[in-house]
Amino acid sequence: MSTAANLAHTASAASSVRGPATPVATEGAASAPDVDVAALMADMGRRAVVARRELALASAETRTAALVAAADAIRRASPDILAANADDIAEARANGQTEAYIDRLALDGARIDAIADGVAAIAALPDPVGKVLATFERPNGLIIQRVSTPLGVIGIIFESRPNVTADAAALSLKAGNAVILRSGSDSFRSASAIARAMSEGLAVAGVPADAVQLVPTRDRAAVGEMLRGLNGAVDVIVPRGGKSLVERVQNEARVPVFAHLEGLVHVYVDAEADLETARAVVLNSKMRRTSICGAAETLLIDRAGAGRLLAPLVSMLLDAGCEVRGDADIRAVDARVTDVSDADWGAEYLEAIISARLVDGLDGALAHINAWSSQHTDCIITENVGKAERFLNEVDSAIVLHNASTQFADGGEFGFGGEIGIATGRMHARGPVGAEQLTSFKYKVRGAGQTRP
Repeated sequence: MSTAANLAHTASAASSVRGPATPVATEGAASAPDVDVAALMADMGRRAVVARRELALASAETRTAALVAAADAIRRASPDILAANADDIAEARANGQTEAYIDRLALDGARIDAIADGVAAIAALPDPVGKVLATFERPNGLIIQRVSTPLGVIGIIFESRPNVTADAAALSLKAGNAVILRSGSDSFRSASAIARAMSEGLAVAGVPADAVQLVPTRDRAAVGEMLRGLNGAVDVIVPRGGKSLVERVQNEARVPVFAHLEGLVHVYVDAEADLETARAVVLNSKMRRTSICGAAETLLIDRAGAGRLLAPLVSMLLDAGCEVRGDADIRAVDARVTDVSDADWGAEYLEAIISARLVDGLDGALAHINAWSSQHTDCIITENVGKAERFLNEVDSAIVLHNASTQFADGGEFGFGGEIGIATGRMHARGPVGAEQLTSFKYKVRGAGQTRP
């Protein structure tokens, strides 16, 4: 399906369930006299607010049924999604993207089935809305409950992976939120086709189709409009992508942001570590998938255990195809180790490279981590429970682990049914952001005529 045909199909489908279609602009067309990106985005914001008000009144059963219907609609739309994806891939190849990048972008029947299965799995999660979080009675007889509520309208800005469209929308909807999605340019057609299918599924189930909207333009001005909040319509922004995207969002957003800038992930191997445990955890933390934010980037080894631990761990990584960068202590154990620079300690490689150094025990590890950590994920490997507890208590990262791979830094692995990102801030959500983290709360107060003296 061509770009023009795909956008026309998007507008037509939107018109059938929502009334008149919003004007659509392609990248570079913002200056055209018949396209006003600011007006287009403001209209999306208004529609999202109406949809989230209706969602707030929908029962848990209705929202679950709507997600099941959205999953079914994705399966039915597989031919359209594959056609759109083929156009995205052709454009990516023409633009000189790498085969690894194209693999992240590419869809096939099995991947579309997996996307639909993911939406259905989120539908089956416990409902996070309306949960009584606390109940207490005041001396004057007032009964006060703290009850979970949807956040409202969530703006999600993401890059190449088209499956994020469904994951992010489903998690937002599970928590009773409307969502405005802005995909990367390379996945624009694929993401549009997935979002369109989901909207149509929602409408069939009696949920507002505008609860899922994907920005129908690749014009970058749309991102700026979202970051300004669409006249108060957007309650939170979630960026999912590379450092430049996250930096822009954090610097320019006028609404709260759930995000992490970098995953500078450390693994500290204590002198009291079991060597086989250390081998397994270090190798998996670095090499299972080097391109994810939970991949280890720095290996710290207790100097007191270096004679037993250093050479086996460094050689293991090198033999697995990982470049190891280290100082003289590390280079002395294997000629394949390359020199490390100060810049390496702050590098998120996202490839098969790791920096390594010896530290003076737990205090040395804590000092290094406190100096360089991005507060994403950090791990200790030790058989000493006391040291482990101190590490877990004193490392101020969103996720801290003992004797477990840092690649467990994932919402699906936490049982959240997926995630729309990892938040490293200290306000509201922290760590994997799943459906439960996309809720707020309010207080319900019940009385019997009490007045305040």
